[in-house]
Amino acid sequence: MSGLYIHIPFCKQACHYCDFHFSTNLSTKNQLVSALVKELALQKEYLEKNTVLETIYVGGGTPSLLSEAELIDIFEAIHKYFSIAPNPEITLEANPDDLTTQKLSQLKNSPINRFSIGIQSFYQPHLRYLNRAHNAQEAKDCVKKAQDTGFNNISIDLIYAIPHPDHSVWEQDMATALQLNIQHISAYCLTIENRTAFGKWLRSGKIQAIDEEYSAQQFISLMHTLQNNGFEQYEISNFALPGHEARHNSNYWKKQPYLGIGPSAHSYNESTRQFNVASNTQYMKSLEKEMVPYTLETLTIADQVNEYIMTSLRTKWGCNLESIKNWAGIDIQASNKIYLADCLKRNLVTLENEVLKLTESGKLVADQIASDLFIVE
Repeated sequence: MSGLYIHIPFCKQACHYCDFHFSTNLSTKNQLVSALVKELALQKEYLEKNTVLETIYVGGGTPSLLSEAELIDIFEAIHKYFSIAPNPEITLEANPDDLTTQKLSQLKNSPINRFSIGIQSFYQPHLRYLNRAHNAQEAKDCVKKAQDTGFNNISIDLIYAIPHPDHSVWEQDMATALQLNIQHISAYCLTIENRTAFGKWLRSGKIQAIDEEYSAQQFISLMHTLQNNGFEQYEISNFALPGHEARHNSNYWKKQPYLGIGPSAHSYNESTRQFNVASNTQYMKSLEKEMVPYTLETLTIADQVNEYIMTSLRTKWGCNLESIKNWAGIDIQASNKIYLADCLKRNLVTLENEVLKLTESGKLVADQIASDLFIVE
């Protein structure tokens, strides 16, 4: 089983925190969709022969900006060049302001069976601070409209650690999310990236760095609140009701191969990784010449092990040290005996049957633990 990711690099406006590749110039949208269709044809052999697509994820950017005709073109190409498994998970990222009743009716007639809605907050001042295109009322209404249209597999994104004198807004955001009867919540700490408006403001002193203690308190509140309401934290930032884990993202974390289509998209086939050029213009010009503009990286054993440690340790399944020993010939437990003993003593991890998992305390320092275990070539 494999996954297909399609990157739609367009947004109505730039969110102050976003570091993904996108453009606010929508005039080339149809031309870029034509390039996506060409890349699907050219990349049809990338995944192992006879493989079937278990998941399709249309991300961005803002894929909900696509017209009905543009979506039809993309899915016709997917069906033409790839085999699709029965009952696939097909996700569309969407912004609340795009999910009108008319738009949802169109999407109901498409293969889309799952939404990932970028709500981020239900508090209007925070939406303005983030420079989101939707308002607080649209954030609530879009979920109800989607449910009324017949969609019953809905995930929303929330952002925590947005500056505020106390935790009241974050607590209300979580309460509102739970009232919507959704199946999945992805929650991310506000991160200030260099190439964003927030990054520029941080350097100029207009805003302050995210307070780590404030962030940690909201993360702990997130874990407790969602778990007390029937959600399982199956990955550090992802919570699902039973049976509603994101199959596409879960396959990333389990080292399953996937093909990425579109400017800035990544592909992975266990031994190599491809990075498409992060430029709409260069991407479209290359596809006009029937060439996919990518950079190829051959992954060393150390690369593969380190990536597996980083991703698996964040999940409920944990990092299988025996598996690493079997396929890479590297004994992580033996080479980190003292460090792991200290982590166990400090209740940061558990280690059972050679599977290393983070405790609640360990999740607060997950990246540090992972990097401490990395192999240095």
